[in-house]
Amino acid sequence: MKRTMMSLIGVAVALAAVTGVAAVAAPDTGDRDAPRGSSRLPVQRSALLCPAPTSSEVGETAYTAFAPKGAAAGADGKKGTAELRPAGTVRDAGGGAGGKGKKGKGKGAADSAAGQTVAPRDTKPVVPLQEAGKPVTTTTDSPDAPALVGAADGTLAPGWTVQQTTSVAAGSGRGLLGLSCTTPDTTFWFPGVSTATDRQDYVHLTNPDATPAVVDLELRGKDGSLAGSAGEDISVPPHATVPVLLSTLTTSPTTNASLHVVAREGRVGAAVQASDSKLGSDWLPPAADPSPSVVLPGIPKDATSVRLVALAPGESDADLKVQLATPTGLITPAGLETLHLRSGMTTAVDLKDLTKGEAGSLVLTPSDKDAKAPVTAALRVTRGKGAKQEMAFIPATRPVEKRATAADNRDRGSTLSLVAPEKGKDAKVKVTASAGSGGGTPVTKTYTVKGGTSLDAEPPRPSGLKGTYALTVEPEPGSGPVYAARMLARPQGGLPAFTVQPLPDDRGSVLVPTAGQDLSVLTN
Repeated sequence: MKRTMMSLIGVAVALAAVTGVAAVAAPDTGDRDAPRGSSRLPVQRSALLCPAPTSSEVGETAYTAFAPKGAAAGADGKKGTAELRPAGTVRDAGGGAGGKGKKGKGKGAADSAAGQTVAPRDTKPVVPLQEAGKPVTTTTDSPDAPALVGAADGTLAPGWTVQQTTSVAAGSGRGLLGLSCTTPDTTFWFPGVSTATDRQDYVHLTNPDATPAVVDLELRGKDGSLAGSAGEDISVPPHATVPVLLSTLTTSPTTNASLHVVAREGRVGAAVQASDSKLGSDWLPPAADPSPSVVLPGIPKDATSVRLVALAPGESDADLKVQLATPTGLITPAGLETLHLRSGMTTAVDLKDLTKGEAGSLVLTPSDKDAKAPVTAALRVTRGKGAKQEMAFIPATRPVEKRATAADNRDRGSTLSLVAPEKGKDAKVKVTASAGSGGGTPVTKTYTVKGGTSLDAEPPRPSGLKGTYALTVEPEPGSGPVYAARMLARPQGGLPAFTVQPLPDDRGSVLVPTAGQDLSVLTN
């Protein structure tokens, strides 16, 4: 008998049970391509991972957790929980737990990541969230602060976000480092990493699950895979993190490279902490999945240097049209009408002071509109001059389909960037400033971004603000495509310290089949 016994209601329940994973494993294309008889439901579980923030003795890290209001009750009727707990750390090639690897050990450096796991001193929950719509914060100044792993369920799962913001007052890693804690997955792209002597780039691999993960790392330079590259079979134990110094994986120091992280077994969270001897340090988040067109939002108006690093990871070369979306329209940077990317090879372009005092976002599209070669890219952006320079990274990001959130905004110092990259397709966006962590009333403001332009604005602040607050970005019905980023600027003794977080869609809801229909109609 060919008739199946599973009904679509069973599929809906099964999907709801795993949407916290499914929501980060497949792109959400919105409701335009929704199958007939499907409906959009909030995810029931989501996971986040925060890497160890810093080993500096003069660093302070703030964690801010937030979940937007508006999700339906959980499948079990419970309000839900959301919390992170400290993870163990695997000793690296240098025998330390804080990422002090030795150089030049090639394959041995990767193998050593399977060494001893240092258990966290404390396993108490960090920034446990009790209710949607109000941020929760905590701080630490410990140089041994561990990585964090955790999950949210019920009403707190959709859109749950945790911002990790670290201020380092002095040393080679000085500056402001910001990161939206990442979701676990099986593959990540990091254009813009470096194995040069003036940089120390660590990729932090964190395993949220109860079984080991096995990860491969591949570095690609301007001629393809880097010489002596050896990053295979890195074991990441359960509920633990492995920091890997990228320069230990190759015998070929390279300033502009791309890193591909692949979990062959299990899944991990991944983020790169980059430290430059002159430009300070910041987190490089993973770029969006490679696609024919990419958008990199949120280049500050006072950027003194912008470097583009791009890669066509597939089997075909890519020819791209390079444009800057400004407040008045799309312009082509002088001398860079097109960019040719050779398959599997990293290309870097110095765009200098691209914005010329006017904030913008970079838009890369195929020169041939029918071309399908996927690309990935990131920007290294610098503010300041001379000894007072600070860098941050802007990777290619996903559009905001339904909603995106940025936590850890203060009374001042935040800039919201919105870009509508397609001419003739205006974006209308509702931005909500949440209640403050210590009090305040939410405020909502609507922005219209003309198609082919970008908008930088000081975001709304809750009235009577006390503490920190979150920004939630939601396109209005009928809005054109929109991408978003948030910059935090917190000067440190004349240093223009800053960090930029792209705001991809939070994938807080998924499409599931309508219940009550029998799957047998799909079989013969």
